[in-house]
Amino acid sequence: MMVIRKAEFVKSAANASQYPQDGLPHFAMVGKSNVGKSSLINALTNNSKLAKISSQPGKTRLINFFLVNDSFYLVDLPGYGFARVSQNEKAAWGKMINEYFEKAAPINCLIMILDIRHDPTADDKQMAEWIRYYQMPVILAASKSDKLGKTRIKPQAVQLRKQLGFSEDIPIVPYSAVSKTGLEELLILMDDYLPAED
Repeated sequence: MMVIRKAEFVKSAANASQYPQDGLPHFAMVGKSNVGKSSLINALTNNSKLAKISSQPGKTRLINFFLVNDSFYLVDLPGYGFARVSQNEKAAWGKMINEYFEKAAPINCLIMILDIRHDPTADDKQMAEWIRYYQMPVILAASKSDKLGKTRIKPQAVQLRKQLGFSEDIPIVPYSAVSKTGLEELLILMDDYLPAED
């Protein structure tokens, strides 16, 4: 299993010219506003202060890069589907994400975060379509599993994957940033997408 020994914030970027140019692999976090992307980054790296967490949805407006173990990036993409932003901002968001998908290199895997307690939104389904269009490897991460009874977690996760139109070979991992369950499984899956060490 991957062991995260070191993680640091490197930079924020608004466009491709500002991305890190060192060719290291990316794991990009996608999900709607306030679904818990920053919380997951902090939980995976065991550093509660690494990614800034805001109670205000729609706060992350840039792409944030965190260098992990000097060998790959965790990338926090702006959350989608926040109702109180203008159409112009939504269009700018779409352009920023499209550019990232097309020009960031290399994106080894996307981690799509969903709230296990709720059905996917129209925006979640659109993101799933983008992922299929760009043929990107994806791990589905179902957050807040500590809020459900144990017997409901697996069926609910399977249902989420089905509603998004993903096949059974796409992994879905229920996790909780609070109780830390599921984090180990996520790290094991992420490890498979890193280049083998010499």
